[in-house]
Amino acid sequence: MTIKTIQNLVSEAMSEIKTIDADEAYQMVQNKNCNLIDIRESNELENTGSVQGASHIPRGMLEVYLDPNSPIFQNGQIDQNKEFVLFCAGGVRSALAVKSLKEMGYQKVSHIDGGFGSIASSKFKII
Repeated sequence: MTIKTIQNLVSEAMSEIKTIDADEAYQMVQNKNCNLIDIRESNELENTGSVQGASHIPRGMLEVYLDPNSPIFQNGQIDQNKEFVLFCAGGVRSALAVKSLKEMGYQKVSHIDGGFGSIASSKFKII
């Protein structure tokens, strides 16, 4: 049995998923074409700030929260008809998370190259 490294997992995910840059994500948010989802842990948001307009769903709860029967969908907090744009601190977790959402059946999913690091130096407002 061969155990895959994180580099193997991320490389596989990157070959299967859509990656966008922070500027493209910003335009999508401005045009109200996406659900911007921050999958960093709560302590990361406390330490570095939040992105205005982003929903926070920690990576560990992503599949649970994005189950179509979850309260997030039932309460209309997330629009299933819009693209899901995920980001983490640097892009590794979000790449794996997008792959997971594709496995759940989501078609319109992408992640931001460079994660929060690239967002912080873009037009997004950090609060």
